[in-house]
Amino acid sequence: MSASSSSEALDGISHVPVRPVAVVYCEGNFGKIDGKTANGLVRQSETYVIASVIDSTCHKRDAGMVLDGVPNGVGVVGDLDEALSHGHGNPEIFIVGVAPTSGLLSDEERNVILQAIARGLHIVSGLHEFLTQDPEFVAAAHASGVLITDVRMPRAKKDLRMFTGRIRDVTCPRIAVLGTDGAIGKRTTATILTKALNDHGIRAVMVSTGQTGLIQGARYGVALDAVPAQFVTGELEGAVLEAFDNEDPDVIIVEGQGALSHPTYLSSTAILRGSQPQGVVLQHAPTRKSASDFPDFPMPTAASEITLIELFAKTKVIGLTINHELMTDDDVVAAIALYELELGIPVTDALWRSGDRLVEMVLASFPSLHPGAPIDVH
Repeated sequence: MSASSSSEALDGISHVPVRPVAVVYCEGNFGKIDGKTANGLVRQSETYVIASVIDSTCHKRDAGMVLDGVPNGVGVVGDLDEALSHGHGNPEIFIVGVAPTSGLLSDEERNVILQAIARGLHIVSGLHEFLTQDPEFVAAAHASGVLITDVRMPRAKKDLRMFTGRIRDVTCPRIAVLGTDGAIGKRTTATILTKALNDHGIRAVMVSTGQTGLIQGARYGVALDAVPAQFVTGELEGAVLEAFDNEDPDVIIVEGQGALSHPTYLSSTAILRGSQPQGVVLQHAPTRKSASDFPDFPMPTAASEITLIELFAKTKVIGLTINHELMTDDDVVAAIALYELELGIPVTDALWRSGDRLVEMVLASFPSLHPGAPIDVH
């Protein structure tokens, strides 16, 4: 992307890759549903060092405190000028961190991106509106000598893959992290689960299915909702096969998108068909009343979503994870007990509880996976 994105610094013994410094634009949406790309990058990024987040509604707060109540040293600034001022890491990358339902830019957002280009920042966007096909952005980038990357842009149709059935050649378990809604924490839970498994000596690799995971640095994956319908199962199958062939993992974790029951987001169908998971971890927000961005559509229950998933695909929901929005810790404790009693499966909160609980959830259904370290869930 930029010269420094592939550069290396010599530490005297080994070469350490230098991650470019980035500012994430998320005006009016940081910590909210439509800020999920910014939220994810602040929590975890292998590709970039996140120097700051632009959102005047959270100005001068610590980004970690906004998201999780734990400081992480990433500041929230009021505008682009402040992001580029002394003390904010000298960013060279401008990441569009908003993820509206439309996937399109407002006039204000266009102006800020053009300002960033004029200031010499490379642009990374995960929107459906491809900036590299917009004459105004292309001309501005050319004039300033910067690069624009449209993460969501699919490959040329001649290069897209059709489903082959080779997914049956993948001999390790595949576990999909699905949800009862969009923007409910599937990617976060999948990331935490993958790390927890690896920390216990179980070789796990994650396949990303959305723009945020790809921006974070996922080695395998595809932005499914931008792929023509005829190719979605093949593209996902291909990504899973690449992860299996290259990594020889013990287990593959597939990030979910949307929800099988959702009236608009259909990517879950491709995930279930393309990766054919033997197990599903379901993410649910007990306090959410309606589907994200669709207030007239009530949320499904966890039980109804489990029934739908298991009827639609030859798989089994092996556990439930809770999105604790608008909940206290006492609420989470009560919810875990209630859902375990109702559903008869393990339940946890991936962010507020130990990752060991996720590992135990997987091992209960896949006992052939052997951790390299003891598990203490207490």
